[in-house]
Amino acid sequence: MSDTNTIPSFGAMLRGALGDAIIADAGDNFLQMCAEDIVFQFPFAPAGAVRELRGRDAMAAYLPKAGGLIDFESMSPALAHKSTDGETFVLEFSCRGKGAQTGERYDQDYISVVRVRNGRIAHYRDYWNPLVLLTAVGGIEHLKSGFEEFLDD
Repeated sequence: MSDTNTIPSFGAMLRGALGDAIIADAGDNFLQMCAEDIVFQFPFAPAGAVRELRGRDAMAAYLPKAGGLIDFESMSPALAHKSTDGETFVLEFSCRGKGAQTGERYDQDYISVVRVRNGRIAHYRDYWNPLVLLTAVGGIEHLKSGFEEFLDD
């Protein structure tokens, strides 16, 4: 499990997918892979849920809370598509688990668009099915609870 107490092997999956685009000193630690000013977006997040995080500090505060919503069982290796600019990657991967409070299945497929700058992840857009998440966590109110600091007013 990573130092961020989130998805098992998420950092290792990213390291495998992004390879030499990420500076080696980050190891498999996801937060260390991120630029200080990272922008992390969830374009398909349901209304009222977190849609964007700015900065590594925000990510560090968010990840343990988000990771606690799902009991993750497995993550597939990513299929990575590297753009011609050498800085943008499209990743296809899946994650399996269940809602920590509900026990409902969380079998999610992702498409992520990742941009790397100076050996760190500068921008991450995470596309997933919000219905799978809402079912696993027990609805939007459970998804919002405890995340008020990350929500736009």
